Amino acid sequence: MHFCLPRVLGLLFLFTFVPGANATLDSGAPIVVGLSADMSRGGARSGEAIRRGAMLAIDEINARGGVLGRRLELSVSDHRGIPARGADNIMDFSENPNVVAVLGGLHTPVAMAELKPVHSQQIVYLGPWAAGTGVVENGHSPNYVFRVSVRDEYAGEFLIKAAIKKGAKRPGLLLWNTAWGRSNETAMSNAINKLALPAAPVEWFNTRPKSVDEELESLYQQGVDTVMLVANPLDGVKVIRAMVKRAPDKRMPIISHWGITGGNFYDKIADVADQIDLTFLQTYSFFDPPFPEKSAQIQRRYCSMFNQCGPEKIISPVGTAHAYDLVKLLQKAIEQSGSTDRVEVRDALEHLDRHDGLVRVYQRAFTPDDHDALDSSDFTLAQYDKFGAIRPVTLD
Repeated sequence: MHFCLPRVLGLLFLFTFVPGANATLDSGAPIVVGLSADMSRGGARSGEAIRRGAMLAIDEINARGGVLGRRLELSVSDHRGIPARGADNIMDFSENPNVVAVLGGLHTPVAMAELKPVHSQQIVYLGPWAAGTGVVENGHSPNYVFRVSVRDEYAGEFLIKAAIKKGAKRPGLLLWNTAWGRSNETAMSNAINKLALPAAPVEWFNTRPKSVDEELESLYQQGVDTVMLVANPLDGVKVIRAMVKRAPDKRMPIISHWGITGGNFYDKIADVADQIDLTFLQTYSFFDPPFPEKSAQIQRRYCSMFNQCGPEKIISPVGTAHAYDLVKLLQKAIEQSGSTDRVEVRDALEHLDRHDGLVRVYQRAFTPDDHDALDSSDFTLAQYDKFGAIRPVTLD
């Protein structure tokens, strides 16, 4: 499956307004949701998926009269996977009083950098992807971060159990040397200890490593029979190609976190994909949705809006599904509070009634003590098919 962003993104950014410090609130002006994500580099597919999910929700909301009688709009800022740019985006959004909340993107390191301005400016931050535990468990009170996504603390145990179910006796960790990688080291190591398994060997790689051959060989020499991978798309490609170079009897199955699915990872490994046993974490599939009728409606509108039809054409499906649900939850919070005041909307998010979402039924999406809407019961495993579509798999 091939997907090209430059022309689409060029038009997108041309029409995206830049918030200004001198803006004044117009009660008739649109209510704006910001998006701070990678829209042009290694994780651009995730950013576009989040944008599409948000636009699907916004289009639906506006067709039904908007929110508090005002239209909803999306404003996109590209942080290119750079933490400092993410923090600057938050400051820019916060200066426009019509911006009520900001959607984040793929990268935990960027989300961590955005936490300070989010809380200093008291702007609601909606997390549809970045999974680091510390993004939500951030020490701020009141906490302005709300997430519909994976939490590494839960994902670590799920992935280790999946490895054991697949037959692993000694999983080893191959981790990106960032806050996200460290979050997963803690989560997976805790899970291994809880399950009374031998301590897992750990190898680290930095961004865009020249090679991971030595790291893979080290894991193999330590008796590792399954590699637990935490990587973003570009580095994930290097891991796959390094594994393929190994003799067939020295290749290890890979169970990956979902960061690899946020870019054009499959396009770059398609020629060798059948030589690797690769599965990875997901939370949602349009091939096997929990609510088929709702999913079918979304797919029809996706086809109409983006001219890509069928579940196999929905890029990075978790980003689309999570963003859709987050915008609908934000709508409920604004309506429940009767205001676009960010403090009041934040408070309302902690006290929402039941919401029948795309990913799940949220009996109460968030509480004052829990700003993560999903848990391990929402997690699944998936694989790429030969066309690059992400399909769920079941472990017997």
